[in-house]
Amino acid sequence: MLNNYGHQALDIEINRLNLTDMDIYVSGFQNCKTNHSFGPAVRDYFLVHYIYKGKGKFIVNNKTYYLSAGQGFLICPDIVTYYEADSNDPWTYAWIGFNGLKAKTYLEQANLTQDNPIFSTTEKENSIKKIFDKMKVVNDLKKGKELELLGLLYLFLSKLIKDNDNLNSDKENPKEIYLKEAIKYIHKNYNRYNLTVSQIAEYIGVDRTYLWSIFKSYLNLSPQQFLIEFRIDKACRLMKNKKLSIGDISRSVGYQDPLTFSKIFKKIKGVAPSKYKKETDNK
Repeated sequence: MLNNYGHQALDIEINRLNLTDMDIYVSGFQNCKTNHSFGPAVRDYFLVHYIYKGKGKFIVNNKTYYLSAGQGFLICPDIVTYYEADSNDPWTYAWIGFNGLKAKTYLEQANLTQDNPIFSTTEKENSIKKIFDKMKVVNDLKKGKELELLGLLYLFLSKLIKDNDNLNSDKENPKEIYLKEAIKYIHKNYNRYNLTVSQIAEYIGVDRTYLWSIFKSYLNLSPQQFLIEFRIDKACRLMKNKKLSIGDISRSVGYQDPLTFSKIFKKIKGVAPSKYKKETDNK
């Protein structure tokens, strides 16, 4: 029998097993017979089933889900579940079990949780089915099996996350989506000397005038004003770095001419950048 020290050592080793981002536990494929079932039982890892054909039911938290081809279900660790193949049209499914530090986070990003354990595929090409097809082939490998399965698991979760993001985007106001994309583009490109509002509008696929109306409606600023204030805000943060000159800061935020930068900075902040930097240095 294990003493207290032995139990502690065992707990440490178990915890070490869960220190990786993602680990594969099991994977497989099965043509179920009529009324084939499993449970009620618990798992100590996440387990996803994808249904190729047929029907069945999945029971968790006193809820019964009747599922068919193109759908799947998630079993969470330490949760009692039961699932059973249909008596007339038993399902065929593939499964993959996994855990790790990032497992729950990725599943939540895909909107696949204990309270929302069902996912469905609706696209014609059904890329999720293709991923599980590859898993079925990989299961027969003697070398590199776990590594390839892990890669396919990441692809599967990535697909679910993208589908969930697209679903949420469809629910958003299109103007808000354009605004967010424009701000993202500015954030990534504000330090370019030749960045223009026309380029921003072209990137997100709208007319320049329409982009102007969105910014004025939501922020009461034109896109050009927003870009200028964004650059000046970045410049103010760089002022804290004593090693940077005004010219260095100017070029870092998209102004090739320090004189132009100084004029714009003073207009926005009310003081010259040199004075602002000196006051910052003295704080």
